[in-house]
Amino acid sequence: MASKHVVIGGGTGFIGTHIINSLSRKGVSYTCISRMPGPNRISWHDVESHGLPENTTAVINVAGQNILDLKQRWTEGFKQNVINSRVKTTKSLANAIIHTKADAFVTISGVSYYKPNDTEYTEESNCEKYDFLSELCHQWEAAAQLPKDSNIRQITIRSGVVLGKNGGMIKQMYLPFLFGLGGPISNGNQYMPWIHIIDLVNLFLYSIETRNVHGILNGVAPQIVTNKEFTKAFARALQRPALIPVPSIVLNSFFNKERAKIMLEGQKVVPKRVKELGFQYRYPDIDSACAELVGKNT
Repeated sequence: MASKHVVIGGGTGFIGTHIINSLSRKGVSYTCISRMPGPNRISWHDVESHGLPENTTAVINVAGQNILDLKQRWTEGFKQNVINSRVKTTKSLANAIIHTKADAFVTISGVSYYKPNDTEYTEESNCEKYDFLSELCHQWEAAAQLPKDSNIRQITIRSGVVLGKNGGMIKQMYLPFLFGLGGPISNGNQYMPWIHIIDLVNLFLYSIETRNVHGILNGVAPQIVTNKEFTKAFARALQRPALIPVPSIVLNSFFNKERAKIMLEGQKVVPKRVKELGFQYRYPDIDSACAELVGKNT
């Protein structure tokens, strides 16, 4: 692997932990930026005051407050925390990386950049801001922009729903589905752009390892599915029924209508550039992904 020392913003979260584990398995040294002290860690204050480690060869930022945290009411204050945890951290790293000899700066964004409808979106698709979540994605990506004369490769991965055993959506839905209480969200006809955590992590590492990778990448699997199709696949893997839908009124009540959109609306997103680059998915279809999630394969 070309990168010798990778700095990861948000390295203690669901995605960041998997990235660090993969780097460790490859024998790559890393520094995690976190609010909590520990080995191989620095704080965001350290980054702003002292910059990045001198030996930094790549920077990845996946920091961000969990939008769907049920413990947090959808208030203006929490919304600002959601923005700051993404935009401010990304901007801090963009300001710091230009003072290093790093080769690549890889940041995450979301498919909420694209407006939910029947349009098939590729990385070349441009969308205007249409709600809070799309505004967030635009601000997030703008914060990552480096000076035009920078020699650092810049990559933004617009991630779909991340499927993994130990976090994200699967962690919340596993037990209800295991007990036969699962079902589609609302009518289940909304598109659900998704990616397995292993493929997302590999896409981040591929981006820092491969010199010709730059620009926007859609961090989604090549198979387009609806929420209903995903529900059937996950229930099939668990060998359980999934007949109990979650009404939209329940989600709007629990999460607030503005953030419930994440589950009730979806975009038809394809990873055109990712496939053109030759990236190899380990879990390109929803059945193989769900089989891994329930422990039927690795």
